[in-house]
Amino acid sequence: MAVRTTPSKPRVSLDRNIERMRKQLTEFAPFLGKGKPTRSLEEFDLEAERLIEELLGQTSDLLHAYEYAELGEAAGLVNMTDEAPEGTGMDSERQSLLQRGRVLESCVSELESRRSAGTKKSKVGRTLKGPQIAEHMSTEVRDLSQDASLRQAAQLMQEWKLGSLLVTDRQSYVGIITDSALTREVVAKGLDPNTTLVKSCMRTPVATIEGDRPIIEAVRMMKERATRHLAVTQDGQIIGVISVSNILRYYSGVA
Repeated sequence: MAVRTTPSKPRVSLDRNIERMRKQLTEFAPFLGKGKPTRSLEEFDLEAERLIEELLGQTSDLLHAYEYAELGEAAGLVNMTDEAPEGTGMDSERQSLLQRGRVLESCVSELESRRSAGTKKSKVGRTLKGPQIAEHMSTEVRDLSQDASLRQAAQLMQEWKLGSLLVTDRQSYVGIITDSALTREVVAKGLDPNTTLVKSCMRTPVATIEGDRPIIEAVRMMKERATRHLAVTQDGQIIGVISVSNILRYYSGVA
C-alpha cells in the first residue's frame, strides 16, 4: 500500500519578502510629504511592526529600533536623552518620521543580505550589513575620579557639553555618571552636591559594546539594560561612548 505523505508547506521566498518590505517603505513616503497618506500613521505603524516581526522575528533588533523611533514622536526622545541638548534643525516629530524610514530601509537591506547569504535563518545583528557603532560614537572619552564631588561632575559636564562621564578609581573605569542621575540624587533626594561623592551615585558596572557591531545592537542593549549610554570597546579597551543622541542622529539622517 502506498504511503501518503503530506506535502510540505511552501516556503515564502526571500524575493517575496523583500517585495513586501519595499512596498511598506513606498507606502511610508506620503508621511514625509511625498503624497497624501491613505491611512493614519498609527495604522501604518501597527502594520509595519507586524511585518517586521513576521519577516525578521519577534526579537529582531530592527523591531526594537522601529518601536524606539515611534517613541521619538510620542515622547520627544531628543529631550529624553541624558545628553545635553544638541540642535538638529528639526522638530521631534520630523525626526521620528525620518527614523522610521531609516529602520524600514535597514529591514530591506537585512532581507537582501539574507538572500545574498543564501540562508533564511541567519540572525539579525550577526548578518546585518550597515553602519558600525564606532562610526557614530563620540570619540572623546571624558572621565573623572569616583572621589570627585557631584558639583565637580556637573561642572565638567557643562564645560564639555556632555550628558555623561566615565568614572575611574585611578586605575580603571568603574562606573558612569549621567546628568539625569545628578538630577535624581541632588534634587529629588536633597543631597548636598558639594559633599556627596560621585561614587555614591554612579552606575556600575560600565555597560560596554564592541565598536564593530551594527548600530541597532546598541539600541537593543540600551533597552535591555535601561541605559542611554554605552562605552564602546576595541580589543578590550574603551575607545568611545555611544548615546541615544548619537543613535537618533543616525536614524534621523543627521550627520
